[in-house]
Amino acid sequence: METLGTVLPILLYILGAVLLIALIILVIKLIQTVERTNAILDNVEEKVNSLNSLFNVIDSFSSTMSNISSHVVESVTNMISSLIHRRKKKKEDKEIEDYE
Repeated sequence: METLGTVLPILLYILGAVLLIALIILVIKLIQTVERTNAILDNVEEKVNSLNSLFNVIDSFSSTMSNISSHVVESVTNMISSLIHRRKKKKEDKEIEDYE
């Protein structure tokens, strides 16, 4: 029993030291992994920022095309509306002449 009282604390100290060394190694590997991940994210961020100008050009082109198509549709609608209004007016004038 006496040997158990002296051997058990020594065994626990050795296991604690091994555990501490294992944790230190894991933390070092974790730090390296985080550094690599940060490098990858920085690279991705640079690439995304380089594409922002392309997206801005596409957005401005899209807005311009939308404005042009809106103007064309408005012009065609006004032209058709004026033609219909003319026909109606001619028809009303003809009906007024027929009554007289």
